[in-house]
Amino acid sequence: MKPFLCSILWLLLSDVLATYHSSVGDPQLIAAQSYAQTRNHGRPPFRTLNPQKTDSHCRSRPMDLVFIIDSSRSVRPGEFEKVRIFLADMVDTLDVGSDATRVAVVNYASTVKIEFLLKSHFDKPDMKKAISRIEPLATGTMTGLAIKTAVNDAFTERSGARPRSRKINKVAIIVTDGRPQDQVEEVSAAARASGIEIYAVGVDRADMRSLQQMASTPLDDHVFYVETYGVIEKLTSKFKETLCGPEPCAMGHDCEHICVNSNASHYCQCRNGYVLNADKKTCSPKREELKAEVVVEDPCKCEATLAFQKQTHAAIQQLTAKHILPVDSDTGPFLQNITSRLAL
Repeated sequence: MKPFLCSILWLLLSDVLATYHSSVGDPQLIAAQSYAQTRNHGRPPFRTLNPQKTDSHCRSRPMDLVFIIDSSRSVRPGEFEKVRIFLADMVDTLDVGSDATRVAVVNYASTVKIEFLLKSHFDKPDMKKAISRIEPLATGTMTGLAIKTAVNDAFTERSGARPRSRKINKVAIIVTDGRPQDQVEEVSAAARASGIEIYAVGVDRADMRSLQQMASTPLDDHVFYVETYGVIEKLTSKFKETLCGPEPCAMGHDCEHICVNSNASHYCQCRNGYVLNADKKTCSPKREELKAEVVVEDPCKCEATLAFQKQTHAAIQQLTAKHILPVDSDTGPFLQNITSRLAL
């Protein structure tokens, strides 16, 4: 029993020492592994991809986003299912649409397959169904070829990418668990020079140097590492912070009542009982509310009538003052009544 326990302890110690020696003295490597998850803690519960379920999302900035996923022989079927769930979770965090974020997926091993283009799906459930149908290619790790294919065939206007004049961000997220079998440094540099922002996600046996060669700078913000596919879903929240910009209404607005976020813009609404004016910013009470506030003028009070009332009132006062009209207990109240009515 003791030799068996010693063997287990020795294996664990060897794993710790190997991890330590691979990173000691390399600040960039340590920073890139800052998001690493442990093997034995924080594992999410088992999940399967449900294309119909959509979670709440943040207000992501519009972009042309291409996922480049490694499905080589080293990625087991159960692990590849975790990749599909990760992609679906990422889709849930985005504002997917023709005028918002467009998404494409490039699948690679020794060959490269574009699963769907930026112009293929503008609806989340449809996109997630397409993700659920992706199958691993099972051989090789031609990461450089995959990046080149993404640049030449996925990030193009004919494939759904928007023109440079629109100034829409172009983003690539690469997920791999191995060492590339081709060169990635030059092709990645060319992709970045063309305006593509690259995030590199390494899993398990991924080569950290290659991740650093592929990713945009600063590396701390663009290189991520997880120890197993079982915890890759946890990166969703990190990407949510990175890709989601502040909501337009939070950045300031000129709405009189209510500001409503809408993709990268906003629009104004009014509270109950009010309608939006033609300027689309200010609000006015509805007509039924206005009726209650309007004081209806007496239509009889035209200028001629008012003048007649004043003259008659003055004449009665003169007659009363000169005692031309007798004032007694009968006529007094009568004249007072006429005078008060004329004053109205």
